[in-house]
Amino acid sequence: MIEIRPAADRASVRSFIEFPYRKYRGHPHWVPPLRVTERAQIDREKNPFYRTADMELFTAWDGGRMVGRIAAIDDHAHNRTHGDNVAMFGFFEADSAEATRALMERVERFAAGRGRTAVRGPMNPSLNHSAGLQIDAFDTDPFLMMPCNPPEYAEYIEAAGYAKVKDLYSWLLDPRDAPTDRLTPLVERLKQRYQVVVRPVDMRNLEEEAERIREVYASAWKDNWGFVPPSREEFWHIVQDLRPIIDPEGALVAEVGGRAVGCAIAAPDINEVLRPAGGRLFPLGLPRILLRRFIVTRWRIVIVGVISEYRNTGVLPLLMGGLMANAQGRRISVAECSWTLEDNTAVNLALSQGGATHYKTYRLYQKALA
Repeated sequence: MIEIRPAADRASVRSFIEFPYRKYRGHPHWVPPLRVTERAQIDREKNPFYRTADMELFTAWDGGRMVGRIAAIDDHAHNRTHGDNVAMFGFFEADSAEATRALMERVERFAAGRGRTAVRGPMNPSLNHSAGLQIDAFDTDPFLMMPCNPPEYAEYIEAAGYAKVKDLYSWLLDPRDAPTDRLTPLVERLKQRYQVVVRPVDMRNLEEEAERIREVYASAWKDNWGFVPPSREEFWHIVQDLRPIIDPEGALVAEVGGRAVGCAIAAPDINEVLRPAGGRLFPLGLPRILLRRFIVTRWRIVIVGVISEYRNTGVLPLLMGGLMANAQGRRISVAECSWTLEDNTAVNLALSQGGATHYKTYRLYQKALA
């Protein structure tokens, strides 16, 4: 018999955080994230996301053994933005279909108690963070801030009555094959016609730069399924997590007359160097990360966006071309563009025509409540 317990005090929250580190120990592809980052994700006092969302944590136990965990999330900003009436689940891990069913039933009671009519997920804790259940490409390592889970999770979730609501695609690009030379005429035409300037992020004024990027991101993505514009505080919280690894050459802003009209942000995939640290900064984790971050050969393209009035002007290929040229200079051998919505035909077609390969899919599930 599976028992579900709330994770509300310091010891139970620690158990919640530690569960995947025990579950995946020795796994050939799972990369242990830094515990300090994982703790910050669920810190309801310090993470600005929870100013417009409520969350409860639960763990599953079979006798004296912990066999799963889950978060129940009531994202008020999402429901206001989209006119939805859904609760979310996230941070899901389980050892069995039985544990999964018990965890899901507890989230469903949380949702019903708040008058929600459906449950959707996984969201960790939202689409602006980490989301989706990996359903293929299980022989690959995850890129920075992307989920990794075993194949059986999809079966567990579906057995609990959940069905696909949306797929998210990840794409691989080889910067070494990017036709950067062919972009030179386009660059010159854009400079003459629109006076577009593409520049790296100014790290000396990162907070101001982050706000410019957030405004572009919010404008470019506003019509996308499920998207909720992050608040200034929430976005800055995410940027601060990435600040130690930001490479200005991988963070480009397109401007017209000093106004930001587009951005392309890639983060070095420090997952390449995180595994030996075991999820800990001290005593040896931080020195290992700092010493080895310069040998990273992979980038994750986190944000690409152009505001609507400049969407068909060539700014997007200009940004991507600049990003790929800089990747070549950094000896980056592969970049993951993740994620895109399965039905975002324009973006998916552009990536495919640009030589990118759709190689991995993450699935969001939903269940209507009776």
